[in-house]
Amino acid sequence: MSRSPSLPDRPQLELSPEMSQTERLDALQDHFSRLVAVNEQLEAQLDDARSRRDALRDDVDELQRENEALKSAARYIATVEEIADDEVVLKQHGNNQEVLTDVPPGLRDDLEIDDRVAINDSFTIQRILEQETDARAQAMEVTGRPDVTYADIGGLDEQILEVREAVEEPLLNPEQFDSVGIEPPAGVLLHGPPGTGKTMLAKAVANETDATFIKMAGSELVQKFIGEGSRLVRDLFQLASEREPAVIFIDEIDAIASKRTDSKTSGDAEVQRTMMQLLSEMDGFDERGEIRIIAATNRFDMLDRAILRPGRFDRLIEVPEPAHEGRRRILEIHAEGMDVDDVDFDALAERTEGLSGADLASLVTEAGMFAIRDDRTTVTMRDFEDARAKITDEDDSPGTPVAFY
Repeated sequence: MSRSPSLPDRPQLELSPEMSQTERLDALQDHFSRLVAVNEQLEAQLDDARSRRDALRDDVDELQRENEALKSAARYIATVEEIADDEVVLKQHGNNQEVLTDVPPGLRDDLEIDDRVAINDSFTIQRILEQETDARAQAMEVTGRPDVTYADIGGLDEQILEVREAVEEPLLNPEQFDSVGIEPPAGVLLHGPPGTGKTMLAKAVANETDATFIKMAGSELVQKFIGEGSRLVRDLFQLASEREPAVIFIDEIDAIASKRTDSKTSGDAEVQRTMMQLLSEMDGFDERGEIRIIAATNRFDMLDRAILRPGRFDRLIEVPEPAHEGRRRILEIHAEGMDVDDVDFDALAERTEGLSGADLASLVTEAGMFAIRDDRTTVTMRDFEDARAKITDEDDSPGTPVAFY
């Protein structure tokens, strides 16, 4: 802590009777000069004291404001559900509690349904918050165009045609639906065993159209806190509306759209709330414009009937395991970049019945690994046979426990 500067000594005037008139005058002038210097020094110290006093007052004011902030109660976020006269129904975020409270006179003209507001411990509205899109929703927008095309998908010609008719054509040529007098399909549901190409179909749509592509997994919509999942769904569709034309792809939709039960647990209730929000958003497609939805699932049997009705998913497209011709085409597609020597893809397709498209892609990779193991760049039929044997042996082998040390 700095010390205050000491006061200067007061100049003393000494006059003796022996001094001449001139000497007395010189002494008086010297004394006056010293008084002026002391006065200037005192004025400088006074100015410095005033500056320090003002700085201390500012510090006191800041501390008082911080003290008031610390003493004030925490505020919470809520959403306006209903407005009636001078009262409003709020739903508090985090616990889904609904509260009826008065509308402050200063906010009566500005408050609207779905507004986000800050409330105190007494549920009194303090101020209206700005609407904001969940950052998680923004992160689901695919900014880079996938490199998958329809030509990269083998054995699904009929499924490709149906997806293009239902998703791509309404975005590229909406006038043809108007001329025929029909509404384009609102959504497409792809279902079938794992690894059959459902996700690749969605990626091809993203590549072939100029629409904004928003990808999410159903499990990402299952949130810990009450109301968060439905809010995320609402923000996703709001993002699509702002970016239209847009395609929303929901993978593993069975995570939030499974058959409803009588379970009363908070987790099941939250999943059902999220599904109801999804159904509500899908029902609003006609008003939302150029937005299409694609969903995929491996468990078609688990889906609730409500999400399967026309107007939500107008096309239910099965993506089965590939037949002989499809398997041959998949093998050829994945082996296009290879230097192969006398490989009979037709014979391989005959011997790989029951394998999915993902299994066949893995088979081609394994064949290349066998060639690398022998320090070769050319892949032979023997490599493919060894790869087939390895993959089928792995599929047939029983699971073994894993020990952790």
